Amino acid sequence: MRHQIAKLVKDGLYKEAITLYTRHNSASIPPTNFTFPYILKACGELKAIPHGQMLHAHLFKAGHITKHTTTDLTNMYMKLGLVDSAAQLFDEIPQPNVSVLNVVISGFSRNGFVKEGFGVFKMFSVPNFRMDSVTVASVVSGCGNVVNGVQVHCLAIKIGVDLDDYAATSLMTMYLNCGELGSAARLFGLVDHKNLVFYNAYLSGLAQNGVIEMVLCVFKEMRGFLYEKPDAVTVISVLSACGNGKCLTFGRQLHGFIAKVELEFDTNVRTSLVDMYSKCGSWQCAYTVFKEMGSKRNLITWNSMIAGMMLNDQSENAVDLFVELECEVGLEADSATWNSMISGFSQLGKADESFMFFRKMLSCGVMPSVRCITSLVAACSSLSVQHYGKEIHAYVVRMKVIDDEFLATAIIDMYMKCGQPSCAHNVFNQFDIKPNDPAFWNAMISGYGRNGNCEAAFNILNQMVNQRVKPNLVTFSCLLSVCSHTGKVDKGFQIFRLMTVKYGLNPTSKHMNILIDLLSRSGRLDEAVELLKATNESSASVFASLLGASNHYSDTKLGEEMAQRLLEIEPENPIPFVILSNIYAGEEKWKDVHRIRKLLDMKGLKKVPALSSTGVA
Repeated sequence: MRHQIAKLVKDGLYKEAITLYTRHNSASIPPTNFTFPYILKACGELKAIPHGQMLHAHLFKAGHITKHTTTDLTNMYMKLGLVDSAAQLFDEIPQPNVSVLNVVISGFSRNGFVKEGFGVFKMFSVPNFRMDSVTVASVVSGCGNVVNGVQVHCLAIKIGVDLDDYAATSLMTMYLNCGELGSAARLFGLVDHKNLVFYNAYLSGLAQNGVIEMVLCVFKEMRGFLYEKPDAVTVISVLSACGNGKCLTFGRQLHGFIAKVELEFDTNVRTSLVDMYSKCGSWQCAYTVFKEMGSKRNLITWNSMIAGMMLNDQSENAVDLFVELECEVGLEADSATWNSMISGFSQLGKADESFMFFRKMLSCGVMPSVRCITSLVAACSSLSVQHYGKEIHAYVVRMKVIDDEFLATAIIDMYMKCGQPSCAHNVFNQFDIKPNDPAFWNAMISGYGRNGNCEAAFNILNQMVNQRVKPNLVTFSCLLSVCSHTGKVDKGFQIFRLMTVKYGLNPTSKHMNILIDLLSRSGRLDEAVELLKATNESSASVFASLLGASNHYSDTKLGEEMAQRLLEIEPENPIPFVILSNIYAGEEKWKDVHRIRKLLDMKGLKKVPALSSTGVA
C-alpha cells in the first residue's frame, strides 16, 4: 500500500491517494509509519480538512505519534490554514528540531502571521540550536521590512549559510522586495556559483523595481556565464522590462531568441510578447503574435491584447476583440477585461463609451473593482463630466465602498474639478478618522485653490497638521500654487520656509518655478529674475510665466530676453512671438511689431485660435 500511495502523491494524484488509503483502512489493513507522510501531504495539498483531522485521530489511536509524524501533521495543518492546531502541536514538542521549526516559521509566514513566525525564529536563535539555510529562507520570506531582513542575513552569515543557493535567493528576493537594490546587487556579486533560479529571482526583482537597463545587462551576463538555458520565467521578466522601458529593438531580438530556444509555444511567454509589443507601441506585431496563438490563447492573453489596443488608441479594434471574446468557447470576460475597456475609453477621453461599458458590465452581473471605479471617476475629473461623476458616487455609496481612501480621493478630486467644492467637502467629512495618506488631503487643498477659496485650502493644511499627517512635496506644491494664483507673496515664502525648515523637504524645480511665478504675477520681476539666476532653472513654463508678466507690466527688455530663451527651447511655438508683438504694440513700437510678424510668417507659424466647449447634461 505504501508504495502505491507514495507513487500517487508524487504524481500529484492526491485524491486517488486518499481514496486508496480510506479503502485499505476500511478493510482493516493497518498503515505503516511510512504511509502517513504521503497521506498527510495529500490532505494538505487538497485542503481536505475532515480527512486531515480524521488522519490525526488515526495516528493518535494507532500510537504512531513521533517527532517525524508531528512535523508532518504540523505542516499539514499549516497548509490547511488551521494555524492554531499547528501551533498547539508545536507547543507540545519538548525539544523541537530544526525540521519542525522550519515548518512552523514558513507556515506562519504563508498564512500571514509574519510577526509570530519571526517571534519563533528569535526564540530559537540561541547558540546551542543549529539552524540551516531552510530556516533562513523560511523566516526571510515573511520579513515585512529590511530591518528584520538584515537581522536574518547577519545570522545567516554567522552560521555560514548566507551564500547557499536557497538562503541567498531568499535573502536577495527580500532586499529587492524592500527596494534595497544596492544590498541585493552586493549579495548577487558575492555568490560565485549562480544557478538559473538565482538569476531568475534577480531579474524578476529588478524588473519589478523598474531598473530596466540593469535587467537587460544581467540577462546578457547570464547568457554568457550560465550553462543552463534561460526558461520561461527568465524571458517573461526580461520581456516585462522591455515593455516598461519601451525597448522595442531589444524586445525583437529577445523574440528571436525565444524562437531559437523553443519557448515560443509557451502560452505565458507569448502573452508576455503581446504585452511587450503593445507597450512599445507596436500593436500590429502584438496582434500578429496574438493571432498565431490560435486556440492556445487564455483569458490573460485576450485581456493583454484588448488593453494593448486601448493603450495604442485602437479602441475600435479593442471593441471587436471584446465582441470576439464573448463568442469564444470556454472563455468569458472577467473584471480585468471590463476594466481594460472602461479605463481604456476613460483615458482616451471617451466618457460616453466608458459609461456604456460600465452599465453593460453591471447588467452582466460583474462586480467592478475599486480600480475600475476609480478610473471612471478620474475620467469625469479630466472631462469635468459632473452628471456621470454623481452617478458613480451614488453607486459607490450603494455598494458601501466609499470608505476606500483611494476612491474617496478620486471622488473629491472629481467634484473639485467640476466646480463643486461643497460636494467634495461632504465626502471629506464622511471620514470621522481621516486617512494618513497625504494624497487625500492634497485633493482638498489643490481643489480649493482651483476654485479660488484659498482660506479653505489653508484651513485644510491646519487640520492636516493637527491630525499629525505629514505633508509631502505635492502638498506644498498645491499650497504654493494657491499663493501664486491669489498673489500672496509673503504667505508663499512662509509656506516655503515651513516645507524646508520644519519638515526638512528639499524643494524640487517645480517648487522653485512656482515661487518664480508667484513673484512674476505680483510684479516683483527683479526678484523673480534673481531667483531664476540663483536656481539656474531653464524650463519653458518659468520662461513663459516671466514673459507673460513682462507683457502685463510692460517690461520690454525682460520680455525680449524671456521670449528668446523660450524660443531656444520651443522654436516652433508661436506664443513668444505673439506676446512680444503685443509688448511692442503697447509701447507703440510699430517697426518692431512688423518685424516680429514678418518673423512669424517666415517660420510658417500661426497663432492658434482659442477654443471653448460646452457639455450638455
